[in-house]
Amino acid sequence: MAFERACAAADVPADTAVAVTVGSAEVAVARDGETFYALEDLCSHAAVALSEGEVADCRIECWLHGSEFDLRTGEPSGLPATEPVATFPVEVRGDDVYVDVSTTLNGVRPSG
Repeated sequence: MAFERACAAADVPADTAVAVTVGSAEVAVARDGETFYALEDLCSHAAVALSEGEVADCRIECWLHGSEFDLRTGEPSGLPATEPVATFPVEVRGDDVYVDVSTTLNGVRPSG
């Protein structure tokens, strides 16, 4: 695995997400409680940044059309999105969040 530093853990307050670039990938690093997740920062329904949506109950909402995606699996929970987004491995090392964009946890190929 090729983990790269994505951001400081403090940059992602609980129940929010931030947009980061890891390598050439645009990633949303989300924090649900004390757990961090990383997923492609692009709704599978429209070209909208998921990092701008709300995080709750291990889901992130696309702010434009309301589809929610599971932070663990990338699966949408309802329309209009029908396709999952890529999810990536995350490690917290000390005060920093690292993401590996060379592989996906759910087998979904990033669109970028």
